[in-house]
Amino acid sequence: MKNYRVYLATFAAAVLLTLSCKKDDATPTDDASVEKTAKDVSYGDNSAQKLDIYLPAGRTDSATKIMVLVHGGAWTSGDKTELDSAVLFLRPQLSDYAIFNINYRLAALPATNLWPAPVNDINSAIDYIISKGAEYHINTNKIVLIGASAGAHLSLLHAYNYNSKGNVKAVVDLFGPTDITALANSDIYYAQLLSVWLGGTPATAPANYVAASPIQHVTAQSPPTIIFHGTADDVVPISQSVALKAELDSKGVINDYKEYPGEKHGWTGSNLLDTYNRAIAFIKKNVQ
Repeated sequence: MKNYRVYLATFAAAVLLTLSCKKDDATPTDDASVEKTAKDVSYGDNSAQKLDIYLPAGRTDSATKIMVLVHGGAWTSGDKTELDSAVLFLRPQLSDYAIFNINYRLAALPATNLWPAPVNDINSAIDYIISKGAEYHINTNKIVLIGASAGAHLSLLHAYNYNSKGNVKAVVDLFGPTDITALANSDIYYAQLLSVWLGGTPATAPANYVAASPIQHVTAQSPPTIIFHGTADDVVPISQSVALKAELDSKGVINDYKEYPGEKHGWTGSNLLDTYNRAIAFIKKNVQ
């Protein structure tokens, strides 16, 4: 979020060398036997409403599941390209997934793209992907969301509050805010940002803070969730993830939680590899 970056380890370089030479076309192909990549495909009328599409070879309507990646940036910055290396690592590890890496409208304070613009965009992007199920030969009933920081917040919010059909089967939460009221009360930076973004303070616009807080929407039907957080995170307090873990436990929701001692808002090296491996194992276990 503030100066947000998820730094990616050098182990992704080998994958990058393998895949970076493949040609990107403007639209996906109907030929499900071949791998396909399409960049900056529009899912809405706004120039920010774009997504990148990575379809695996040999995909089918039943066996090929969906993974959606959502970048962070305090709802005001960031770009899907920040997760390109994550795509390169995940594709060969989860070859039965079509991956969609999305952009959404960013807030330009004080008056542009405020709440709930990014939430609406996540919903629209997922609706677009679902509408393309037959064309892309993918299973729209099996969706996994992966988000980092503000992107994790948006992913959790969609999974817990906009998943009435149950399409989202799992969520990977990388140090995302979960209790927006508590976040506003924790730091003057967030208090000021959120008062503009949400149209008031927790005292003057409490309904917006409740609506924007994933933790407020957890139910026994919420999808399995895995949470990652660094104990030294000075951007999103680790208490945000601890609280979500407790709420998931109280509702009986399948979940896993991993802290990284001494890590801040993002990490590299062996801890990043561990994050990938844990997330992949969690997805494989909980999304059949």
